[in-house]
Amino acid sequence: MKWAVVGGGIAGLAHGFALLSRGHEVTVFEAAPRSGGNIRTERDGGYSVEWGPNGFLDNVPATFEFVRRLGIGESLLCSSDAARVRWLFRRGRLLRLPESPPAFFASPLLSPFGRARVLLEPLARGRPRHDETVHAFASRRIGREAADVLVSAMVSGVFAGDARRLSLRSAFPKMHAMEAAHGSLFRALIARRRAGTARGGPAGPGGVLTSFRGGMEDLVAAFAARLGERLRLSTPVTGLSRRRDGWVLDGPGEEAEGVVLACPAPVTSRLLRPLAPEAAARLGRVRGASIAVVGLAFDEAALGGPPAGFGFLAPPGEGLRILGCLFDSSVYPGHRAPPGKVLLRAMIGGALDPGAVDLDDGALLATARADLRKAMGLRADPERHWIFRFPRGIPQYEPGHGLRLAEAARMLAPWPTLRLAGNSYRGISVNSCLEEAAPLLPA
Repeated sequence: MKWAVVGGGIAGLAHGFALLSRGHEVTVFEAAPRSGGNIRTERDGGYSVEWGPNGFLDNVPATFEFVRRLGIGESLLCSSDAARVRWLFRRGRLLRLPESPPAFFASPLLSPFGRARVLLEPLARGRPRHDETVHAFASRRIGREAADVLVSAMVSGVFAGDARRLSLRSAFPKMHAMEAAHGSLFRALIARRRAGTARGGPAGPGGVLTSFRGGMEDLVAAFAARLGERLRLSTPVTGLSRRRDGWVLDGPGEEAEGVVLACPAPVTSRLLRPLAPEAAARLGRVRGASIAVVGLAFDEAALGGPPAGFGFLAPPGEGLRILGCLFDSSVYPGHRAPPGKVLLRAMIGGALDPGAVDLDDGALLATARADLRKAMGLRADPERHWIFRFPRGIPQYEPGHGLRLAEAARMLAPWPTLRLAGNSYRGISVNSCLEEAAPLLPA
């Protein structure tokens, strides 16, 4: 069967590779001059600076199955044990995130009342019938203060999003399922520990952050190499139409029996509008949060040594414009910066600060430096810097997201050879995109 994949991000690459592995004829069309989407590693002067994600959690077997089939297992790189340490900017200083219940209740992150309220989580009222926001869920279960400080910071770090505008069920489905199954997050964690499924590590309770020795670009390059000439760059698809029992892709002028639309939801919506306007309207409601990344390189001696840990997050309202900062050279020591150097990456923008991505380079650099001075006391001048922008780069799963996807799927059901894929729908992580494509791999 002949398949066309529209979009050469990680989801499109994985679908193309999986279909090819099954013996299908495949072509992947990517509008940009390179594949990988937001996954890109800038290799510059001994530094490996990630544009987007700096790894994936090791708790999804599908990702390792792709790594195995691509033959890049020897390139895998686990984060340092020291990356277990994480920080939160709170009341003008960095406070270490506690790693155990006793440490949490001794921590000054929350007020005594806020910590006491968390203890009442098993007694929280039951969930409502409507699609609850992440902030409403957290307020109901662990209290408003913990929701404002801890959960809002987590949502900023993961989605660059607003916890008050994201659907719990769609953005954090595992958390939603834990409450549904056990009636309490505490009881769910206890059950997982008894079953031996609770995991800890530098990435937190979900798993260990893992990447590749040459950066996340290693994964993109491996997919591209296996697809070869079947990956066509700088080839935008401008329209999609039906012909007999197949599809016609305007732009490249190709025909295919099956199509995977692995492009962002707004692009998919535009392509589907002439064929299925109601489905297109629903998919078009998936908006994105814009974000800018500022990479900064320092001499280690000028900082008094490498920063400890994974990095820090800044909850909204704490006086910083940056969302947080990753200590990349500490997370992957020896692989992201030359010896004696430090690489940091600050994130600016997101759903609560959409205009930040439009700042010029000088303003972004000045903002990052000012906030790192305030948070870390960092006064040294960077030896070099990098700035990357992602307009509408991170999809936001707002309340009703799951229902809109189900309605769109029902409307597209008459065309079983049309598939939707990518981070606009059921998970923004690398793991989610690969897990979605894994069922297409041959047994």
